Amino acid sequence: MTDLKTVARIFVTLTLTAGFFELGCSDSRPTEVKAAPRPPANLPSTTTSVPAPDRQPFFIASGPLIVEHQVDVAAQRDGLVAEIHAEPGLLVRAGQLLAQLDDRQATADLDAARAHTRSTAADLKNWEAEAKVLEADAERARKMWEAQLITQEQFDHARFKAESDQWDVKRVQEMLVNAQQTERSLELELEKSRILAPFSGIVARRYVRVGQQVNRGDRMFWITETSPLRVQFTLPERFAGKIERGQTIEVTSADSGEAKFTAKVIEISPVIDPSSGTIEVLAQLIGPTKDLRPGMTTSIRIPDQP
Repeated sequence: MTDLKTVARIFVTLTLTAGFFELGCSDSRPTEVKAAPRPPANLPSTTTSVPAPDRQPFFIASGPLIVEHQVDVAAQRDGLVAEIHAEPGLLVRAGQLLAQLDDRQATADLDAARAHTRSTAADLKNWEAEAKVLEADAERARKMWEAQLITQEQFDHARFKAESDQWDVKRVQEMLVNAQQTERSLELELEKSRILAPFSGIVARRYVRVGQQVNRGDRMFWITETSPLRVQFTLPERFAGKIERGQTIEVTSADSGEAKFTAKVIEISPVIDPSSGTIEVLAQLIGPTKDLRPGMTTSIRIPDQP
């Protein structure tokens, strides 16, 4: 019996102790989580700022590549295209035959004119010989008149006849000159039937075919030089007086990759275009110009100092 009471007393004691322990824990306040303090506003940031790059002291313009000589070769007379001697891509020399028009009529006319010139020249020689005979007759008549062997009228007749013959000689001389000039005119007309290269370059285009009828002024070929290459571009009016002849500039082309070329300014417009407020500049490329062709669009880098 005593043992049961002892066990009961121990159980009650443990129960009371656990209750007091829970009561003490319920009185404790929850821990507050405080945010980390912010750094003062005047402290420098730890991020490194990159300064903005300065404005590049260059102005970029654009313009096409050109050459000094680049023309359409046109027909100078009406005719039928008889022969073609040049195709696009052919390198030609100045005076080289590009095409031939039918020249049979012009050749026949020229042959007739040459025959007429030869006939007139022979006629002139005949008149000059006759003039010498009449001059001799007039000299003999003068001597006979001085010797009182003929009358004054007979002497005047011989003298005037010799003078008249001199005028005939002059007339035939002018006829010969006219015949020669007619012959020369027909020679020029015949030359027009031969389409020639006006300068050394390359055939860029052909507009005609064999058997085609062309009229005076019709385009037949496009001939262009391949060098020296030039670039033509415009600059704002603020560049007036800042860019000079002989100044070197940098030229690039999108078609030639990252290659850079050098050009020298050779012409500057003396006036400003009032409609656009620009000046026109022409520069010629110097040094190697590999992969560049007339007609390409290029970018030009110009120093733009304030």
